[in-house]
Amino acid sequence: MELKVTTLEGKDAGSVELSDAIFGLEPRADIIQRCVQWQLNKRQAGTHKAKGRAEIWRTGKKMYKQKGTGGARHGSARVPQFRGGGRAFGPVVRSHATDLPKKVRALALKHALSAKAKDGGLIVIDNAQLEAAKTKALLGHFSGLGLTNALIIDGAELNAGFATAARNIPNIDVLPIQGINVYDILRRQKLVLTKAAVDALEARFK
Repeated sequence: MELKVTTLEGKDAGSVELSDAIFGLEPRADIIQRCVQWQLNKRQAGTHKAKGRAEIWRTGKKMYKQKGTGGARHGSARVPQFRGGGRAFGPVVRSHATDLPKKVRALALKHALSAKAKDGGLIVIDNAQLEAAKTKALLGHFSGLGLTNALIIDGAELNAGFATAARNIPNIDVLPIQGINVYDILRRQKLVLTKAAVDALEARFK
């Protein structure tokens, strides 16, 4: 698959040959969905907590005698029926993380990249470098490229000026190649890869 390479200024910078094994697959929604669910499960905090009856500070004395009151039989006042009692089967602190094999995660990333390429949401630029960290200047470049909602992936090291300038722009994410993931690819309309990112992806999946 051949794709045109452009500069931040919107000028032509040649073309790049993309591997069909990474960008030319027929996207499978089930594999992508499994990876997205795995990511969302892993990031869930799981710090919710409610007190059970064993954790309530209240007397353990029987409330009133067993018989003769005309009311229901009751013992502890810590039970869930009473105001201030413990909650039955309440949430506890736990991990929500699930398992997903590495090979499935790698395959899901390939399918997410292929889905962007198929939908025309993939753009390749020669580099993501900015001399001065000026958000206004970067916005001008983005408007020229038609980018309002995008994930930008650079090489192993982000350019400090570019990353700082992009930090203030809503709906724009900038990540190094190590941080590329299925969820972030899908949540943005456009995926922008630098040539360094393309080389790193092809080396990773070789």
